[in-house]
Amino acid sequence: MATITSLVDTTTSTNQGKAGDTLHINGTGLGTTTKVTFGSVTVTSGLTVTSTQVSLTIPSVQCAGQVSVSVTSNTNVTSNALPFFLISSPSATGVSTTCGPTAGGTSVTLFGSNFLTGTGVTVGGTAVTPTPTFSSASQVTFTTPAHTMVNACVDTVDIAITTAGGTSPPTSNLTQFSYYAVPAITSLSPDTGTDGDLITINGTCFINVSAVEFSDGDNTFAADWTSFGSGQLTATVPAGLTAGAGTITVTTCGGPSNDEDFTILV
Repeated sequence: MATITSLVDTTTSTNQGKAGDTLHINGTGLGTTTKVTFGSVTVTSGLTVTSTQVSLTIPSVQCAGQVSVSVTSNTNVTSNALPFFLISSPSATGVSTTCGPTAGGTSVTLFGSNFLTGTGVTVGGTAVTPTPTFSSASQVTFTTPAHTMVNACVDTVDIAITTAGGTSPPTSNLTQFSYYAVPAITSLSPDTGTDGDLITINGTCFINVSAVEFSDGDNTFAADWTSFGSGQLTATVPAGLTAGAGTITVTTCGGPSNDEDFTILV
């Protein structure tokens, strides 16, 4: 009769692991094994059988947690059963913040499930450092690493979490983060104006603009603006500015632009 003495997951070297790992079932009298019962799943194909070991790929089962593993011979005799702990694969389902500057430093919370055995998070393939603390099964907070841009203004990348159960797969755009280059103002037309005047602002990377601000050095006021693509927008000079030398700044997820000189008229 077959007797199982130990279960060893070759990835973890313990009796716990995830679906897709290779499991070695060690024991005696295993040479006539024709099937392995792994929890609620029966495996009959892909078995490597010797008299002292049966190897197989751990199947997917409906629920994670402790399952019983046994083998059955060609005479339909079933061995003793030993416990194996099946670790769930992580699933990432959303993020709290979807964009930030290429310099990194944006605080992001990743939401999902099965995070407690987490070992790391990557953003666009770059590891987050320091490694975040995985104290919750459903969320983890981290700071984005710096990013080298591939596109001129916006790079959108995947966020993934790795746990003892594997690495979370991409989930459409739900677990992505967009790095934005810093916007730049190159010219103003006109470069002087007063309350209510319409100013054309030319530049680069004016994508998803969050604010256009006029400053007189002491006071800063937000302006109404209209976008005309990534290279141009118009803004209305806000009330309250003191006449004299001033500046205009455009802000996106990439941060604030350069302060472009603007003369405030009476």
